[in-house]
Amino acid sequence: MLELRNVSKVVGRDYHIFPTTLALKRGTLNVLLGPTLSGKTSLMRLMAGLDRPTEGQLLFDGTDVTGMPVQKRNVAMVYQQFINYPALTVYENIASPMRIAGKDAATIDREVKKAADLLRLTPYLDRTPLNLSGGQQQRTALARAIVKNANLVLLDEPLANLDYKLREELREELPKIFAASGAIFVYATTEPSEALLLGGSTATLSEGRVTQFGDTIRVYREPSDLLTARTFADPPLNTINLVHEGGQFLHGGQPILPVPSHLAAIPSGPVTVAFQPHHLMLAPRPFSHPLATRTQVSEIAGSESFIHLDFAGEKWVMLTHGIHDIDPDQMIDVHLDTRHLMAFDPATGATLAAPHPTAA
Repeated sequence: MLELRNVSKVVGRDYHIFPTTLALKRGTLNVLLGPTLSGKTSLMRLMAGLDRPTEGQLLFDGTDVTGMPVQKRNVAMVYQQFINYPALTVYENIASPMRIAGKDAATIDREVKKAADLLRLTPYLDRTPLNLSGGQQQRTALARAIVKNANLVLLDEPLANLDYKLREELREELPKIFAASGAIFVYATTEPSEALLLGGSTATLSEGRVTQFGDTIRVYREPSDLLTARTFADPPLNTINLVHEGGQFLHGGQPILPVPSHLAAIPSGPVTVAFQPHHLMLAPRPFSHPLATRTQVSEIAGSESFIHLDFAGEKWVMLTHGIHDIDPDQMIDVHLDTRHLMAFDPATGATLAAPHPTAA
């Protein structure tokens, strides 16, 4: 187990990582989710021993490793910017950590070929990195991390430079690799969809703070605060400030939405209501409620459309399947599935109630 006990990192007067306590178990996948500059890489560098915390302790299996340099730890790292040995073949790049560890030739050959097959590198084993595409070089770095058999594997946006098809294939394969290992895997990403696909546990980060940590699907469905809910939304989370009164949500003194059963117990008064873009729809469905909005712009992305809307001055995005090229400045009714509404304290951002647990 890797434990971070009140670990922080201060540079000058700036906190790069605010005091953080986490416990990561062996054989688990742990996702660090947050936008650029949220602290994901800084936290991984502390875990690896590349940086020493300003305060706090790091323990591995109960042993204090706070001051132990990375060279003395069994750690593997893969970055978005791939790093390979340019003079070595792909085979030797992958084999290098096993050669350093003194593995026998048969073991090295078996593990290299196994990793190469998994990462679609078998045809390129005799090439040097300069004769590979960027995606092939990144796959080589991933394969080298896999065969190292490290106690801690740190993956900093490792799929960002791969083509879409391979990225999707590896996103499906990586959890299987993780499950078969006794290592602790830490995977940094800016993409909520990637965190959901990978599963495991997720820590959401914002400006150097871990806002929540737990089972990935639970953090997504039951965020502890509005900041965490925003971090776990792509496209951005839709929000609106309303007043809860008499079983209705009021806007400008007028009722606009019925309060769904899972929010019935929240206090009367001001409330921030939030929902994901895909919970707005063009056609009515069970549990949906119509809202009159004005279109701003439509963006078509393959088989999906992003429709930007204005509701009483609030800027929303609707994500819907199919191609919908709607002219700007049109009044249209959209339908909000109220089972997915989240409620937050407008003053503190703390969660008042999460979506209904049976909602899809």
